[in-house]
Amino acid sequence: MLKQILTLTSIALLTACGSQEPLVKAGSSLQLLSDRFSFTEGPAADAQGNVYFTDQPNDRIYKWDATTDSLTVFMEGAGRANGLYFDASGNLLAAADNQSELWKISPQKDVQVLVTSYEDKRLNGPNDIWIAPNGNLYFTDPFYKRPYWEHSEKEIEAEQVYLLTPEGDLRIAATDFVKPNGIIGTPDGKTLYIADIGANKTYVFDIADNGDLIKKRLFVEQGSDGMTLDSKGNVYLTGKGVTIYDQQGTKVQHIAIPKDWTANVTFGGKDRKTLFITAQQAVYLLEMNVQGAKP
Repeated sequence: MLKQILTLTSIALLTACGSQEPLVKAGSSLQLLSDRFSFTEGPAADAQGNVYFTDQPNDRIYKWDATTDSLTVFMEGAGRANGLYFDASGNLLAAADNQSELWKISPQKDVQVLVTSYEDKRLNGPNDIWIAPNGNLYFTDPFYKRPYWEHSEKEIEAEQVYLLTPEGDLRIAATDFVKPNGIIGTPDGKTLYIADIGANKTYVFDIADNGDLIKKRLFVEQGSDGMTLDSKGNVYLTGKGVTIYDQQGTKVQHIAIPKDWTANVTFGGKDRKTLFITAQQAVYLLEMNVQGAKP
């Protein structure tokens, strides 16, 4: 396995836009962890604050160790995984894009394929994942034609959000999107944010007791690739850097990233105060004043 501690360099360009206290730790600058990848995505933190992320074109999942500040390859032949998320038992859920599947990967790297299709039709391409406290798993399913696919047409025309229950039942949770992508929910399991990157909008839903997504309303006029929440309820959207909004949809801060596209973001580190940012060939770290929302 590759294991290397990399020199951290670079500068963060921060613009405060709201009335909150600064979210970025005083004196903290954007640090380059590594830029040796092809396209980084899907960061997810485990219970110890270690962050796993994907390098999709190279079909790998990497692990950043929060204690040693080192990188290792966790898995090769990772189903061309995109989005990742940990469940309550420490299994890593992966949106395995190669065959448009949903995987559960144990800490021992045993793979269980949870979803292969919907109503006997191939999914468009599971992209990002969030798991509610009750175990309900929500994932977005946009269609991005991949060069490694043999097919070029959709089997399911609509690009939707699906719900997989702990019992293994799969159903549509929300529809009427152009291209749903980023997804994140609140720790109490009552609210879910979904970015429609195709419409350049992010919506917010209430989560009903039966798992249905209800009361859809516009959150902000901005789409997002990946997204996360902090412990104050602020929502972090990605694309042109990282843009942070409060719960009312007021822009609080923008973090400029020296790449054309920022794909995803999460909180990691032993105290969950390290913002972990994936952007094209690179991964960046930024120390914050605020913790990530408790998973």
